[in-house]
Amino acid sequence: RGLGDVYKRQVPGRCVIDGIEALKTMTYQFESFSLDHVSEELLGENKLIQAADKLEAIKRLYHSDPVALANYNFKDTELVNRIQDKTQFIDFLALRSILTGLDMSRPGGSVAAFLNVYLPKLHRKSYVAGIRPENGGLASPGGYVMRSQPGLYKDVLVLDFKSLYPSIIRTFKIDPLGLAEGLKSPDTAIEGFKGAVFSRESHFLPSIIENLWLQRDEAKKQNDAPRSQAIKILMNSFYGVLGSGGCPFYDPRLASSITLRGHEIMQTTAGWIEELGYTVIYGDTDSTFVHVEGNDALGTPPETGLELASIINRKWTELLKSEFDIDCHLEIEFESHFSTFFMPTIRGSSEGSKKRYAGMKGGELVFKGLENVRSDWTVLAKTFQYELYKKVFTGQPVEDYINSTIAAIKSGEMDHALVYKKRLRKPLSSYTKSLPPHVKAARLADEYYKEQGLPLRYQFNTTIAYVITVQGPQTAETATAPLQYDHYIEKQIQPIADSILPLIGLNFETIANDQLSLF
Repeated sequence: RGLGDVYKRQVPGRCVIDGIEALKTMTYQFESFSLDHVSEELLGENKLIQAADKLEAIKRLYHSDPVALANYNFKDTELVNRIQDKTQFIDFLALRSILTGLDMSRPGGSVAAFLNVYLPKLHRKSYVAGIRPENGGLASPGGYVMRSQPGLYKDVLVLDFKSLYPSIIRTFKIDPLGLAEGLKSPDTAIEGFKGAVFSRESHFLPSIIENLWLQRDEAKKQNDAPRSQAIKILMNSFYGVLGSGGCPFYDPRLASSITLRGHEIMQTTAGWIEELGYTVIYGDTDSTFVHVEGNDALGTPPETGLELASIINRKWTELLKSEFDIDCHLEIEFESHFSTFFMPTIRGSSEGSKKRYAGMKGGELVFKGLENVRSDWTVLAKTFQYELYKKVFTGQPVEDYINSTIAAIKSGEMDHALVYKKRLRKPLSSYTKSLPPHVKAARLADEYYKEQGLPLRYQFNTTIAYVITVQGPQTAETATAPLQYDHYIEKQIQPIADSILPLIGLNFETIANDQLSLF
């Protein structure tokens, strides 16, 4: 078959499950979903062949050591089965099938799952669904994200609303049938957003969510992780489905009544916390970050977190009863305590960033949205950031570590950690207007392979491992020029250091110049 062609085969009487799609449906995230990488992450094991050119290694084994090749293939099947044992993705898919009616072998399918659950109930009420919008529909407002207050903090608490969007649907009776019925009798309905009003009596989603919520609580008590995860994903998909142009129930009033209510809840909650004398330094969809250092009015930081959650839950119960005459199903929880917390600025700006932070929690270093979790950064950047932040967070000196890292880069000791990895998202030939470094490296490599009479490797969707040399980007296996070490210091090390060193009164250039003068 040609590269890029896709063939499907039906196997009657069997469910053919794609492990990668199953893990993605379970919301697992990996830098790469290759069997080798996932096995290493989940099991601490690798495939038996680790050569750079696996295809050539397999060909050699085929001719010279067929038993070793058989062992290689057998180990692959073992790894897949052990990944299944670890994640229980078959149990997850079976439970999802029971809950939604979706075939086990079907990945994704949020709209179909929703329709399978909702339509029978709607039909029994003598209603029919609408039609999908021809233009794909208008986008609804996204989740709430507060402008952060950048800095290095001690004692930051994270308070999370438990399943915020499902709890909003349940509390404010947000529902397609409820909207239709509410518009018929708006005087007695619950007000939403963008002109929406929802019936207090006629609706399905709130009770569907209530039932799923109870099932999930029971699954948690029984330590049934696959069932708990299947229910969580189904509940959380309802908002996205109602805001999707691919769903016949699409209506901007439905999705907006969920997200804009979320904005209101988050802003009101932050205001209450501020009134109690604490500083809210960031808020993100359903999480509120509270700086409590030096304020022991409610006890230790963990005691403060629990008490704040109790106060907020009580306030929401009272407010919703008085303003809407509805029961409150919102529940905020004290999720974690960061002993040290870092909220960076947007690069090149004094403004606080969003969805990016790091901190020490229970003695562990946690990263969100920073270079340490980016797949296209080098091992050098990830290692340097982890170690530098850990030293800053624990009050250790950093100058010697920075100097030793620069020295190791310059001497060639870190060459193995200087490889970038970037995926080609389209055929190599289609890059015409701009040529990113990984594309330049891939083109040079394939020109070399062509000259040598070898098969081309980088023409289609694949991951490029490349380095920056004094002659520009080259693939890791075909690089012939010396590495450009200054590039790695300036583009990988310095931005990470500059993001945090000023907060402890240090300057990367001052430290680096002292070290670079030795070379």
